[in-house]
Amino acid sequence: MARQTSQGKCNLCGKSFSKQAMTRHLDKCKTEHLAKGSARILQLQIEGRGASEYWLHVEAPANASLQTLDRFLRDIWLECCGHLSMFTIAGQVYDVAPEPDPWSGRKPKGMSAKLGDVLAPGHKFTHEYDFGTTTELALKVVAERQGATKRIEILARNDPPMIPCAQCGKPAIQVCSMCIYEGPKAWLCDEHAEEHDCGEDYFLPVVNSPRVGMCGYTGNT
Repeated sequence: MARQTSQGKCNLCGKSFSKQAMTRHLDKCKTEHLAKGSARILQLQIEGRGASEYWLHVEAPANASLQTLDRFLRDIWLECCGHLSMFTIAGQVYDVAPEPDPWSGRKPKGMSAKLGDVLAPGHKFTHEYDFGTTTELALKVVAERQGATKRIEILARNDPPMIPCAQCGKPAIQVCSMCIYEGPKAWLCDEHAEEHDCGEDYFLPVVNSPRVGMCGYTGNT
């Protein structure tokens, strides 16, 4: 898939910006549109690892748990079959179902930890969903403020990338889950999908998520 200049929309003011410009824009836009308060709020930038054209800026209360963030990521980008997931923060694993590693003996922690207890501005960490067909996300705490946000909210999100049909260049509507690792030939418009050798059972819809084309993912839950 060819790389494009990634654009996205600010949910606060409705304006569009490049991925690079969005962080700077949100610094100003938050002060104009978000309620003031005394609660500690973290701003996270989230993107697909190896698929950075898919990205989000979100705000989360510092007293929200990693489990709440995991559920949010599943709902907006990931959930298909109830797979396991985990965060890795400063070398420590936080697992949805923590069990000792049989090789190292180390035990992951659970996801009950509060975001504000394990994260601060500048921290980078990862999230993995599905340990078979894994979708990995890269997350960074880009800012902190005092506010009144009570749940995780999307501040900005990428526009859906225009992915061309491998046969005609029109926007792809279907992606072959068997061919997705072989490059552009997996992406097809409806017309050329009918001619694809793998058959319709392997097609998934093209959706705005780094999990597009993986396992049985068809979009937001």
